Amino acid sequence: MNALTKAEEEIMQAIWRIGPSTVGQIREEIEKDTNEKPVHSTISTMLRILVEKGFLTYKVYGRTFEYQPMLSKEEYSRQSLQKLVSDYFEGSMNRLVSFLVEEKELNVKELSDLLEKLDDSEMKRIRD
Repeated sequence: MNALTKAEEEIMQAIWRIGPSTVGQIREEIEKDTNEKPVHSTISTMLRILVEKGFLTYKVYGRTFEYQPMLSKEEYSRQSLQKLVSDYFEGSMNRLVSFLVEEKELNVKELSDLLEKLDDSEMKRIRD
């Protein structure tokens, strides 16, 4: 999987929020976040790059292109997390969680909530 640059991710986040979109719609969505409307040609160029990288596909309606994601935000998140764990935590989720606890990025309540979700997930898997 190719990684997204910060600018590409900003565009993908906008598309994931609003769904299939035109350049104009994407520009408006980004403006909501940044209070600046990006240049049309810049967004158009970045969208072509995202198509080449396999993140987007498009439909053409006359002179209008409508872009849609090839993978969901959840799938991209999963792949990004797997790469992070592989690259920085020797493939171990346990090391990632330990790191988060040690760095005080994950408190006892959050850890307890994760354990509860894990228990619920295990029980559901056993029933299915």
